[in-house]
Amino acid sequence: MGAPAGPSTGSRTDACSLLAANWSASSPGKIALVTPDGEAREVADGLAFPNGMVVTPDNATLVVAESFARRLTAFDIGPDGSLSNRRVWADVTGDGICLDADGAVWTSEVGPGDGGVCLRVREGGEVLDRIELDRPCYACMLGDDDGTTLFMVVAKWFGPDRMEELIQAKTGQIVAAGVAVPRAGWP
Repeated sequence: MGAPAGPSTGSRTDACSLLAANWSASSPGKIALVTPDGEAREVADGLAFPNGMVVTPDNATLVVAESFARRLTAFDIGPDGSLSNRRVWADVTGDGICLDADGAVWTSEVGPGDGGVCLRVREGGEVLDRIELDRPCYACMLGDDDGTTLFMVVAKWFGPDRMEELIQAKTGQIVAAGVAVPRAGWP
C-alpha cells in the first residue's frame, strides 16, 4: 500500500516513493522510503495501520491516515526524504485520503454500521464538508479535468468472518460528487 511522493520535480522527494506497510492488526505499521535506485529504508514506525497518504504540493509535509487509531498524522519531509516532527494533524477517522487546493484533506470512513461518510477536514480537525453515503467508504480521490470531482470507493462490510459472503455480494461502487475546491498535492 502506498502512494508516490510526487512526480520528478527536482525537489526533496524527487522520484522517490513513500510506502506504508501493515504487518498485522496487532503489530505497528511502518512507512518506508524507496529511492530511484531501489534502496528502501524505514522512515517512520509505530503507526496504527497506516493507510492513505498525501504529500503537500511543496513536498514539505506528509499526512497519513492511521486507520486503527482513527486519526490523521503529519510529518515534515526532510531533503533526503526522512520524516520528522510527527504530530496529530486531525483527530478524525481515515482510510483512503486526498488533498485539495485549500490544504484540506478528504478522508473516507470505514466503520461499523451500514452507512459511511466522506469528510473534508482542515488541520486541527474542523470538518468543512460531509458527504453521507449508504455504505462504508474505503478510499477517495479528487479527479476529472478540473479536479473538482470527488470519487469515492464504497462497499458494504459484513465483517472479517463473512469475507466469502462479501465477495459474492458484489456491493462495491464508485460514487462521484462535485466539490468546490480542486485537487492538490500527491497523489
